[in-house]
Formats: sequence, structure tokens, C-alpha cells
Amino acid sequence: MGGFLALTILGLVTGAGYAVAAGGLVLTYSTSRVFNVAHGAIGMVMAFLYWELSVNQGLPVWLTLLLVVGVVAPVLGAVVERIMMRQLADAPVGATLVVTVGLLVMLIGVAQAIWPSTARTVPPFFAGSDLKLGGAVVSVHDLITIAAAIVAAAALYGLLTFTRVGIAMRAAVDNRGLLALYGARTSMLSAMSWGIGAALAALAGILLTPVVGLSYHDLTLLVMSAYAAAVAGRLLSLPWTFVGALLLGLSQSYAVGYLPTTGALSGLRAAIPALFLFAALLLAPQAQLRVGQIRGIRGVPVPGLLRALGFGALAIGAAAVAAYALPGTTSDRLSLGFIYGIVMLSLVPLTGYGGYVSLAQLTFVGVGAITVARLGTASPLALLAAAGAAALVGALVALPALRLQGLYLALSTLAFGLLMDKLVFQASFAFGFNGSLAVPRILGLDAQSHYLILTAVAFVGVGLGVLALRRSRYGRYLIAMRDSPAGCATLGLNLRWTRVRIFALSAGIAGFAGGLFGGLRQTVAATDFQLFNSLPLLLLAVVAGVTSVTGSLLGGMLLMLLPVLASEVPAVGGLAFLVIGVASVGLGRDPNGLASRLFALGRWRPPSSFPSVRLGRASRGEAAS
Repeated sequence: MGGFLALTILGLVTGAGYAVAAGGLVLTYSTSRVFNVAHGAIGMVMAFLYWELSVNQGLPVWLTLLLVVGVVAPVLGAVVERIMMRQLADAPVGATLVVTVGLLVMLIGVAQAIWPSTARTVPPFFAGSDLKLGGAVVSVHDLITIAAAIVAAAALYGLLTFTRVGIAMRAAVDNRGLLALYGARTSMLSAMSWGIGAALAALAGILLTPVVGLSYHDLTLLVMSAYAAAVAGRLLSLPWTFVGALLLGLSQSYAVGYLPTTGALSGLRAAIPALFLFAALLLAPQAQLRVGQIRGIRGVPVPGLLRALGFGALAIGAAAVAAYALPGTTSDRLSLGFIYGIVMLSLVPLTGYGGYVSLAQLTFVGVGAITVARLGTASPLALLAAAGAAALVGALVALPALRLQGLYLALSTLAFGLLMDKLVFQASFAFGFNGSLAVPRILGLDAQSHYLILTAVAFVGVGLGVLALRRSRYGRYLIAMRDSPAGCATLGLNLRWTRVRIFALSAGIAGFAGGLFGGLRQTVAATDFQLFNSLPLLLLAVVAGVTSVTGSLLGGMLLMLLPVLASEVPAVGGLAFLVIGVASVGLGRDPNGLASRLFALGRWRPPSSFPSVRLGRASRGEAAS
């Protein structure tokens, strides 16, 4: 009985921390309709700042708490709202997700740049002042966490339900212009809601840090469990969010206490938040179809077949020259860049054409790598098997989500990535008992130069296929579905099965890249395909241009350069994340990215360069008049 009581108290404390974070998430979403993926990263940065002031600088705990939660966090939330989120009120879900994911990566880069990686501890409040409750020991810090959750939930519910400010915050979502006509200061209301949300994220980070430790990724991903609680409350109901957070905390605690630590169910303990999130998404009511924008997202020009073949031959030729002119290490790096480019090509039909966001694309890459490793053959057919296996997994992911769209669909890919990390990639049947697998090189190409040419040919082949898809009737269908789902549904088009097919196609391309990746590395492990690694990939795809083949190649090469830069210049490792985050925030609403800038430069000419053309036009105009 004492053990059960201890687990219950631990679950309530953990759930209370989730409830504080989820309350801030629900507040910002219900008042702006922007789902802040970076909510956990804000709490992580504020937890580091709390450590800096209270532990490293020696300020009193109460003063540090007041400064971080009451001053710095609200100011940060207001600044984020003013600079980034205010322009996203009417943006598509994909744009808001990319911008907030960019903010997440940027904040991790800030934390790594200011506080280099080392062991840090944050003592709990009133350490050593424990209380005994039955057969369990309860710390004062635990009681403070539970009390903070209750007070935060009650205060937020009262604010949004019974005060003029809270009602105005919720009204600003429906019609900001109409609310302004009644004299409300909509900008101030939005900044206030984001300030309160950031303060709650900071409080949750500080409360949970003594339990999980001060870590960039662990703390950020832990607060992601608040997403499940927020979805349980349908991102709107604070009472149900509070209940969902407590149920999630209790489920995790009981899983730790009663599930086995070895065997097939061992990974289930860590997968509880992902399972909870997936279940909440499937039980959530389906959102209405978006009517569409006044104008669609303008894409980059699609080259004709001959022009695409010419550029493809040029890319293969350049790779062949580099293969024999550069050292073997550089050839391997360029091969990795082409493989990353193929992974980003998998996002072009899904995100660039269809408008859907996948937050777990590297998971499908892992499925492809495992398939080739388990087949143990260097035949090119292994790549087709890898693509087929990944496409099947992608279709299975989309099947339970047939009724989901927009934000819920993107969050379902996040839940799927977490489940694969905890239940599949950590299991012995995936990467063996040693945690790694040997992968044969495709076609037995041991020479690094030959493998570089192979990856270049593979990239060009997949790129030509993606361009052919864009020029086809199905490609035009995807563009129309992205611009106006309701219009397509009105015409009788089946959006749900189209969604399954495009997810399967995207996953199949990623699995194909996974087979090439495994052959290049010749040894793969679960750490190569972790969920968090999918976020920089998505951001660089958007920054480089997720609507074009050129953008995919540019993004793949940039992603390849990141670890090279971090290893050769360790001081800028965190700055690299910062730069990616800033760039993705700046280009998050433009899916054409840097590629469109390059195309614009190619089309630009000084006016004085073509006097004869101008004269000819003028002459024709005079003749016509």
C-alpha cells in the first residue's frame, strides 16, 4: 500500500507540472490559434536562467523566481508575440508550425551558446523539509508543485471566463477587427496572453527541473508531454486539460512502478506520453475544413522535362568531377548531402505541394535503413524494398489519422515519432542487442567516389519523379487541396485517401534515402533517427525551399555541413541551431525559401543591359498606336 501511495503522489506531482505547462499552452492557443511547439523550449531556457541567477550568481530563491517568472518570461512571451506570432494570425497551420519549431530550435541554440554543456543541478524548494504521508515521503517541493497547478488552473479559468480582459482575449481570435471597433486594444491583449503563457512555461520548467535535471533536449521534450494534456482538453478547455495532465502523470508513475524493466513491454514505460497524445488526437472532434485563402501559395516555376534533364545531367557531372578530384572524406560528405537532399525531396510532395507537415520524417529514413540491413544484400532491389516498407509504415500512420487534419495531423506524426523512438528503435528486433546494425553498400560500391556518383544519380532520379508528379494531374490536385480543402471537397474529391497516398509516397522516398544512408555509413544505430533530429531537417527544408528540387539539394548540403561545422569549430555548435531557427522564423511563411531568391537572381537583369529589346518594345508600341 505504501508503494502504491508513493507512486500516486509521484504521478500527481508530475501531472501537476504538466498541468502548469499545458495551461499556458491552452491560453496562447485559445487566444491566438497558434500552437506553440516551442512552449517547452521557453520553459527550458527559463530554467537555465533560474539556475544561473539562483545557483551560479547566488541570488535568493524568491527573488530569482520573481525575476524569471514574473519579469523575464512575460517579456520574452510578449516579444515573441510581437515579432513572430502577430503576423501568423491568418497563416496556414503549416506556416505556424514551422515558425514555432524554428523558435524551438533557436531557443535551444541560445541555451547552448550561453550555457555550454556540463553537469548542473537545481535544488528543490525547501530541500530537506520532507513530510510523511502514510507510508510515503512527500517533499515540500512536491506540495508546491501541486498547489501551483491548482492555483494556475483556477486563475486561468477565472481570467478567461469571468473577466472582461479574458473574454476580450478569446473574442480577438474570432474577429480582431470587429473587437478593435469596440475600443479594445487587440495588440495588447495578444501580448498579454503570450506573456502569461511564457510565465507558466517558465514556472513548469523550474518545478520539473529538480526531477528530470537541467538538460537542453530532455527538459524540452519532457514538457512536450503537456501537448497530450492540452489535446485532451481540446486545446480550449482548462478543466479537461488539468484532468488530462493528472491522468497522464498517474499513468506514467504507475507504468514506472508496475511495468517490467526488461522485455517487450520495457519501452512502453517511456512511450506513455506518446500513446496518451495519440489517443487524445483520435478521440478529439474533427475540425472543419478550411475554406481557403484569397489566393494560393505561389510556387517556384516548374521546369520542363528537357530543362530538368539538363540540370540533372549537370549535377551528376559535377558530382563525378568532385568524386575524382576531392579526397575520400569529402566525397562521403557530399554523398551524405545528396542523401539528405532525397529526404528533403520526400517533403516536397507532402509539405510543398500538399501543405501537410511531418515532424518525424527521419523515422521513415530509419525504417528504410533497418530494411536494407535486415535483408543483408547489396542489390538495388533492397532500396526498392526499403521504399516499400517505409511507404507501408507511412500509410499505416495516416490510416488512424484519416479523420485528422491540420494541427492534429501534424501532432499525430509527432506522437508516431515518439512511439517509434521508444517502442521500436530501442527494441532488440530493430537494431539488435548491440544497438547497431551493419548495412551493406548498394551495388557493392566500396569506393567512396563511386558511391558519390550513385547518390547523385539517385537524387536526380527522385527529383525528376517529383517534378513529373508536379506537372501531372495529381500534382495539380495536391496544390488545389492545399489552397482550399473545402473547395476540393465541394467538387467531390476524396481528401482522406489522397492524404494517405501522399503520406505513403513521402515515407517511401524517405525510406529509399534511408537505404542509401545505411550503405554510406555501413553501420546505423537508433540515435541516427531520433525524433529531435527531424526538426532541423524540416526547418532547413523550409529555409532552402520545400517547394522545389533545387531547394532540397541546397537544404541537404546545408544539413550535411552542420555536424562538420560543429566538430571543426565547437564554439559555434549552438550558434548553428540559432541561425537555423532565426532563418526558419524569417522564412516560415515563404515555403519557396532561398531557392526562390536564387531563381529571382537568375531572372534579374539590369535595365540598361537590353537597350535593343526596350527599343524594340517601344517601337512596337508606337507602331500599334
